[in-house]
Amino acid sequence: MPPPVFRFAPSPNGHLHLGHAYSALLNFDRARETGGRLLLRIEDIDVARCRPEYETAIYEDLAWLGIAWETPVRRQSEHLADYRAALERLSALGLVYPAFESRAEIAKLVSAREGDGPWPHDPDGAPLYPGDANSLPAGERARLIASGVPYALRLDMAAACRQVSGLTWNEQGEGPDGERGLVAARPEAWGDVILARKETPTSYHLSVVVDDALQQVTEIVRGQDLFHATSVHRLIQALLGLTEPIYRHHGLIRGTDGRKLSKSNRSTGLRELRAAGISPAGIRTTVGLG
Repeated sequence: MPPPVFRFAPSPNGHLHLGHAYSALLNFDRARETGGRLLLRIEDIDVARCRPEYETAIYEDLAWLGIAWETPVRRQSEHLADYRAALERLSALGLVYPAFESRAEIAKLVSAREGDGPWPHDPDGAPLYPGDANSLPAGERARLIASGVPYALRLDMAAACRQVSGLTWNEQGEGPDGERGLVAARPEAWGDVILARKETPTSYHLSVVVDDALQQVTEIVRGQDLFHATSVHRLIQALLGLTEPIYRHHGLIRGTDGRKLSKSNRSTGLRELRAAGISPAGIRTTVGLG
């Protein structure tokens, strides 16, 4: 049997914080315990927010924590052709369509729909796509694209679920509500998710599935904030005929306000903690791994 393969996949859009340290250390420890391999992947498809200095800081912070990983590091921005190929396969199945509404237009549509009652939201709290772009004639789609109108490529969730049903995954960690063992996937809860945009041939959901398959990741250790997204990932895996990894979701490190740590909330970074004199052993103790 080949050794298990783990990965830590941060985005270089800010400095790593304690939550990242916890997840990275769990992957590192799990790889050592099982005689497995640990990969590092840089998820840098968001060109507006990702910066080289943040990527450099990721390497420095992880090395300071005592984490070792295999090289070369996979950088998503260097593999857009892989995601484009996967998107073309889904398109060939008749499961992808362009939607042309802006965020403001989508918000307006949702507001109008809510006149008849609450509009459904996905597990992350965002409203499901309310538009009717899927019913646009092919000629009108082509005209809009040729005119340069921005668009998002969405997955026709209803059609996708008709092609693949009864999906599950093996949860060896724990979901937000204590879910473990064989978990039933509910991708329909996400509606017609975005797979790519006009300017970027991929999205998180598509690229993470493609990367995990290409890198032969066998066990995915990540935070509970991504537990429900696993339903979408299992659907894409099934549609593309990709192997199913084992999932091990872990609890989140939260701030004093009870919210999960995040870059957008300017949570204290590892670099600041290091500058304040905290040691790698102290970080382990702080996140409960001491």
